[in-house]
Amino acid sequence: MRGTENSMFDSIESLQQRLLNEKYIPDRSLATVLYLAWTLKKPLFLEGEPGVGKTETAAVMARVLGTELIRLQCYEGLDANHALYEWNYPRQILAIKLGEQCGTEKELLGKTIFTEEFLIKRPLLEAILSARDKEPVLLIDEIDRSDEEFEALLLEVLSDFQISIPEIGTLKAVRKPLVILTSNRTRDIHDALKRRCLYHWIDYPTPQKEREIISARMPAVSESLALQVALFMQRLRSQDFLKRPGVAESLDWAAALLALDRTSLDEETIQETLGCILKYREDLMRFHELWNETGFRQTMLTDVLEKLC
Repeated sequence: MRGTENSMFDSIESLQQRLLNEKYIPDRSLATVLYLAWTLKKPLFLEGEPGVGKTETAAVMARVLGTELIRLQCYEGLDANHALYEWNYPRQILAIKLGEQCGTEKELLGKTIFTEEFLIKRPLLEAILSARDKEPVLLIDEIDRSDEEFEALLLEVLSDFQISIPEIGTLKAVRKPLVILTSNRTRDIHDALKRRCLYHWIDYPTPQKEREIISARMPAVSESLALQVALFMQRLRSQDFLKRPGVAESLDWAAALLALDRTSLDEETIQETLGCILKYREDLMRFHELWNETGFRQTMLTDVLEKLC
């Protein structure tokens, strides 16, 4: 079993309890795959719609383990210089000039400037080197935003937790970090990368679970209002929007309702706070079209809300 004395968990149940202590409400399957990722020293690939809590999972695991979170935010064009490392050229030039003034031999000088001291550590290398003292949580966030070429860069890291630098050699982690990759599934990720990972799909929560999440994160929100928000969001997600609101939007909305001293949802409150849950003009227009349909409004206000008040 890995871990320090204050971060160890010896069962799925103990991990689940630690996550609950951090106000994170995992289902059994997610707690299980997190436990296995930690125990088996395997990267974990989390996939799901935006806003369901994939990134938060990594942050919470770092808190549970009492270690640092190292995050690599992926984007199109991400390359080795920004993901792995690059040389600190200004510092190398300065070292060369100082060496020349001191009469250092050029051959020796050429060797000294290509050492770890002159490396700018990007997230992947930082995670490898940090793991020598205490294994961090490495979050490779939204990998589907990156190019296929970047996936190839990850293969060595995820296979052996090591990075090869021509001028230095291979830097290898003494203890493997917990690696969590996330994807919104905007494109398919290559099988070679997925084979190196455990996999879990995070879906939108059930209304009951979403109510628990809201109540855990914001105890000041009443149970009734938390359930109203959860039920409303569930119905909203069944509609065709550019971006369906996730749990993050539910929490934002609940916080806004609390700030406005609203104790229940009504038509005026919903209309006034739509910007908390729908973030595209097209989605707002779509909502207003739906709202003007008697059946939709009846479902949202009567079936979902009024019976809870």
